[in-house]
This record gives sequence, C-alpha cells and structure tokens, in this order.
Amino acid sequence: MKNIVNPFICQGYCGPDYFCDRMDETQNLISSLENGRNVTLISPRRLGKTGLIWNAFHQIKTEKKDAVCIYLDVFSTKNQREFVNMLASAVFTTVLSNGKSLGKKIMNILGALRPVVGIDNMTGLPNVTVSVEPSQTESSIKNIFDYLNATNKEIFIAIDEFQQITEYPESGTEALLRSYIQFANHVHFVFSGSKQHLMSEMFASPKRPFYQSTDLMNLMPLQEETYYLFANRFFERRGGRLSREVFHELYAIFDGYTWYIQSVLNRLYESYKKVDSVAQLHGTILSVVESKAPQYESLIQFMTSNQFALLKAIAKESLVKEPTSKDFLKRYALSSASSVQTALAALCDKELVYRLKDGYIVYDRFLDLWLSRL
Repeated sequence: MKNIVNPFICQGYCGPDYFCDRMDETQNLISSLENGRNVTLISPRRLGKTGLIWNAFHQIKTEKKDAVCIYLDVFSTKNQREFVNMLASAVFTTVLSNGKSLGKKIMNILGALRPVVGIDNMTGLPNVTVSVEPSQTESSIKNIFDYLNATNKEIFIAIDEFQQITEYPESGTEALLRSYIQFANHVHFVFSGSKQHLMSEMFASPKRPFYQSTDLMNLMPLQEETYYLFANRFFERRGGRLSREVFHELYAIFDGYTWYIQSVLNRLYESYKKVDSVAQLHGTILSVVESKAPQYESLIQFMTSNQFALLKAIAKESLVKEPTSKDFLKRYALSSASSVQTALAALCDKELVYRLKDGYIVYDRFLDLWLSRL
C-alpha cells in the first residue's frame, strides 16, 4: 500500500490501521455472513457503514484468500436495467481484478449481458462494462445468479443504498431478487441503507419479500474515548498531540458522525503539529464551511422560499421535535402548519433533512453550520 501522508482518511478504505475500532461490529458482521445469514445494515449517511463493510471484507480476504468480495452502491440507479448493469459490471470486474479471465464458460453464462472489457482510467485495473436490453433484465439477473452459483468460492456481496430499488418504476424488483438470493447458498449479502424507514419496512414488514430474511444491524456513533485515542495516536507519532478538550468539542459539534470528524481531523493534522486550542478547531471548521459556500448557495436556488425558511429554522435549532408546533412556527415566522408539512416532506425526500427518533435535523452537518450562520 502506498505511503499515507494524512492518516485521517475521508474517502475510500486504506486498511485496518486507518480504521477506528468497530471491532465488535466487524466480527458480528463477518460471523453472520460466514454462518449463512445475510445482513441488513442501517445507519444515516456519514456514520461509517461503508467503511465497516470494507473492513469486514478486508478481514475476510485476509483469512480466506479465495473469497470473493463485491461492493456496489446503487444510489444512482433509477430502474431495474441500471441495477442489473451495475451488478453485472461489479461481479465480472471483480473476476478480472482477482486475476481470472472471462473464459468461454463465463461468456456463455453472460448471454445477453454484452460485456465490454476495458481499463479503468483512474486505477489502471481491468474492468467490465455491461449493457442490458430493457426487455432482458429479468433473464439477465438469472444469468448473473447462474454464474454466482456455478462458482466454487465463497462470495460476499454488499449492496449499498439498497432501499433505492423501491423507487424503480418496475414492480416486483424485491420479489425477483429475493427469489434468486434465497437459493444462492454460498453467496452472502449485506444490504446497506441510509433511509431507516424504508429499510425497516423492506425487512421487517410481513408484507414484503425480504421479511425476516436477514440479521438486522443498526450502526451507532463510535465511542468518544475510543475515537480520541485513535486520533491522538497519529498526532503523537510525529511528536505532537491532540487535546482531549478539543476532541470533545469536535465530537459534540458533529454528534459523533465519523465522516465530518474525519474531515476536520484531516485538516487539523495538515495544519498543526499540536492541537491544544478550541480556537484552532473552530477556525478549521469555519474554513471548511466557507469553502463549501458556493455549493450551498447554488443548492438553495432550487428550493422554494418555504423550504429554505424551514431548512434554515431547523439548522438554527439543531434538532426540531415538532416542526408544525405553534411555538416553532411563530419563532421563525413560518407560514401555516400545512405548508411546513409540505416543505418538510420535500426536504426529507431530497435528503436535506433527516428524521431521527428525537426529531428532525439538517442531514449535511456542514450545511447545518453554514445555514445557522446566515
């Protein structure tokens, strides 16, 4: 692995040395999969579920050299055809990445998938791009599972933002996938998602095909002390330190959400050898927020005035239990409760606002800070 200049990784996975804790979660995830139980992993975005998946995959690959681990994020897919294209591309790119060729047997199984083998411009590694005709999506899913079942290897597939399949115009996508997944004995699945209500409905409702078919895991924020010791270790390695008081402030500002904390730690590590002042922290956070201002200014151009007023009000409160209450409406000069409900539904649908058990928050914590300063 190449030399890591900054140990606070903000994207991708660079190995267990740069991954904080999650030992119990990693072991529980691996144990469920290896014992034949698929897993549903639910958490808001930016809490670290993708990193957890890659950490588990790294350990699986370390212990089982022949295991095949496949990850795909289907958030961008809009229909069944795009899902099949992404799944097939991920499966067969992994085959090539593991040093295997797309032999005649595999090509016969692929059938109508029409694979195109190329080189990824970013990584230099071989990849496979697949394009399926809309009329052949169902048969193509069968072809993919025929291939997976024909291998003699343990295969682990993580499908991130799995709730996206509920948005497809085609009916029956859940039932179609379930019909193949339940008979894929040595293919193990992680269904990961950030929309808690949709994921819970998919896997906990007796009316749905995936009902009680998986172990459910809900990811929680890292323990503050564990995270502090992890972070301070990197500062101490180069003769510096990270104040416990500063880290406590950082953790509290972002409620333990990993990606935001990592982003700030990355910049603190870049700028300071010793971080012993809350002023250093606040200055760094402010610079991050200000750097995102053009992006946020562009974003609000696509909102109605009611949506923007409500979003700004939620940011100023940090957490809103009852956004249609008289006190809240009056405090922020919002219009009627019905118009707030309409705006709230739109903001939740756009994933600008997220509903926790205790109330509503602005999903992007940097956006929350930017709005609260307006």
